[in-house]
Amino acid sequence: MKDTAYYLPGMGGRLNTGLGRGIHDRGYKVVGRETRGDFQKYSFQDKIDLVANDLEQHFWYEEAKVIVNSFGAYLFLHAQLQIKPYPGNVLILSPIIGGSNDDKTMMRFYPPRADVLVQAVKDGVFPCPLFAQIHVGSEDWQSGPEGVVSFGDATGMQVNLVENQGHMLSIDYVGGLLNSHLD
Repeated sequence: MKDTAYYLPGMGGRLNTGLGRGIHDRGYKVVGRETRGDFQKYSFQDKIDLVANDLEQHFWYEEAKVIVNSFGAYLFLHAQLQIKPYPGNVLILSPIIGGSNDDKTMMRFYPPRADVLVQAVKDGVFPCPLFAQIHVGSEDWQSGPEGVVSFGDATGMQVNLVENQGHMLSIDYVGGLLNSHLD
């Protein structure tokens, strides 16, 4: 499965559009979980279990390519809590790591188990993936760039703060990341 990438899109995302299309266009077969349809009907724990099982059963090797985005990153990071440190190469884009607020727009986002990841890091029990890099926009109110940077610092994961970008990182920026990640 060396020409296959495991992809977890954001909430309501598909494997064959947007980022998934970008992965495919670089010569990779795209597998993973669409975060829509029947998948949305599962409990949060069942979603995490499915992701953990996918990784352990099919992508548990150093050369594995994993790309997770937004809520897909949230699922991946929660799955990481119940498995050994993931050995493959993980590209984490605009990750959700907990709840967030935007004082300017008065928008709030509070996912299931919003405090679990940060608490696991504080308790020193988060099993950090071995080869992971995080990219988050400086203006991303959903991910909360300050919290993501703190999360990266505490786990040892490299965090790249993308200036003047929001939750949806630009096509040019992500295209360059895909080129290097899937190299």
